[in-house]
Amino acid sequence: MAKYIMWGSYCEDVLEKRAPHRQAHLDGLAKQKESGVLITIGPTKDVTKVFGIYEADDEAIVRELIENDPYWQNNIWTEYIVKEWIQALGD
Repeated sequence: MAKYIMWGSYCEDVLEKRAPHRQAHLDGLAKQKESGVLITIGPTKDVTKVFGIYEADDEAIVRELIENDPYWQNNIWTEYIVKEWIQALGD
């Protein structure tokens, strides 16, 4: 399977706006992690950007996961890009 990175942006006032959607978002990420498709994900310290690493058969699967996330559906994430990633070092 290929690895993909996701890099995206958060909306203004993210800490307040994400609150009603946070638990559903975290629950969904936990399921993705359990299934093995999500390696890691998280915000930058200033909560302006989000970065994730996925492992999937193709990019369409990663895009579907992102676009079904409550943060995307409720405009907490305002934009994202996905790129196939070649891991040079590590597991």
